[in-house]
Amino acid sequence: MRKLLCALGLGLALIATGVQAKVGVVNVADIFQKMPEREKISKQLESEFKGRLAELQKMESDLQSNMQKLQKDGAKMKQADRTTLEKTINDKRNTFAKKAEAFEQDNRRRQAEERNKLLAKIQQAVQEVAKKENYTVVVDISAIAYADGSTDITEAVRKQVK
Repeated sequence: MRKLLCALGLGLALIATGVQAKVGVVNVADIFQKMPEREKISKQLESEFKGRLAELQKMESDLQSNMQKLQKDGAKMKQADRTTLEKTINDKRNTFAKKAEAFEQDNRRRQAEERNKLLAKIQQAVQEVAKKENYTVVVDISAIAYADGSTDITEAVRKQVK
């Protein structure tokens, strides 16, 4: 809604000043989804985090194994052994939680970095197409309620991005 109001306000401002505006529309999300680099980057990030993910999976498996042992044999264990196993489980659970949180943060950060690189590439292509075709304003399709197809520059931008 906020984008729609901004686009509407910009349009009204251009009309009020008497400026003859050529407004284009682009579907950034569609271009982003269909970029060939997305798949390559996805595989690169998967490879980058594969080792840490395997380590977390092993830690989780070990933790579950210890918890099952405690649940199964806990009643029969000596108090000292039970206490030691409970402490081990708590320590492993805390270590796992810290490493899992760090993994998630790093993964989100790297995905955001790569997404921003692709979006910058799209933005550059939008600017180049807009200048070449003399558009005064280009608005993302998600920010408007209606546009006729003659103002859609999505395909031109997609070709420019490649």
